[in-house]
Amino acid sequence: MSSPIRDVSDTAFWIAWHRALESERPDALFRDPFAARLAGERGKAISEAMPTSTIVAWTVVLRTRIIDDFIAFAIESGTDTILNLGAGLDARPYRMGLPETLRWIEADYPHIIDYKEDSLRAETPHCRLERVKIDLADESARRELLKRVNAEARGVLILTEGVVPYLTNDAVASLAEDLREMRRAHYWIVDYFSEKALRYRQRKRINRAMQNAPFRFRPGDWFAFFSRYGWKLKEVRYFIDEGQRLGRPIPLPRRLQLVMAVSRLFTPKRRLEAMRQFAGYTLLEQETRH
Repeated sequence: MSSPIRDVSDTAFWIAWHRALESERPDALFRDPFAARLAGERGKAISEAMPTSTIVAWTVVLRTRIIDDFIAFAIESGTDTILNLGAGLDARPYRMGLPETLRWIEADYPHIIDYKEDSLRAETPHCRLERVKIDLADESARRELLKRVNAEARGVLILTEGVVPYLTNDAVASLAEDLREMRRAHYWIVDYFSEKALRYRQRKRINRAMQNAPFRFRPGDWFAFFSRYGWKLKEVRYFIDEGQRLGRPIPLPRRLQLVMAVSRLFTPKRRLEAMRQFAGYTLLEQETRH
């Protein structure tokens, strides 16, 4: 099966399309009036070709809400700068109610930045928006950017939405160390996938459909991995929990819902807990230096 996704950058169009679909719902959990424009026909085509788009759409909606909440918390806690690494086609500076004084920096490949600037040229962001063309795998350029942002900010939130899973363990370790050197970087938003979730992906068709943009981050003990590099857990929100809280449970076929409801009566509590903690998003906090 040929993959509809040519590289990691294509996932930005795919995810934007799902934000656009959510925005059209009468019970939408958020509104992104720019998502359809940014996703374009490319995003729609990828979504229609992917085998698991219903579940992906569900996680995109929940992760968007979770990240929005984390951002609001960080701003209330004194964050004056948000650094969005691998920003893709995110439109939060335009769609969220943000302080005018907030500095928002988007960093991504030049072709993504060019496309985004052209698409949103007539729009006005709600905060001070800056875009940086960069290959974040270039460690020298990345460290130069991080050093500059750190010097100019009082409190920084790092956002890496849909970035870390595509990196190797060594690449994530290098990024974590670089962010740790930013004394003003107080918080970091990161995707969370349990080891069970990663094994599940390997068995399913989504891995073949994502062959040009595979998940490569396999840390084993996810929370211990980041703790080793000075980043402790502030909060984790699991998709299952958020879906229940927001009235948007996982969209399983009716037959499978009945099977799962019955199986819960006989499934050990430890296994049920592992299912609940399958995947989600985390807010990490830089550990205090002594």
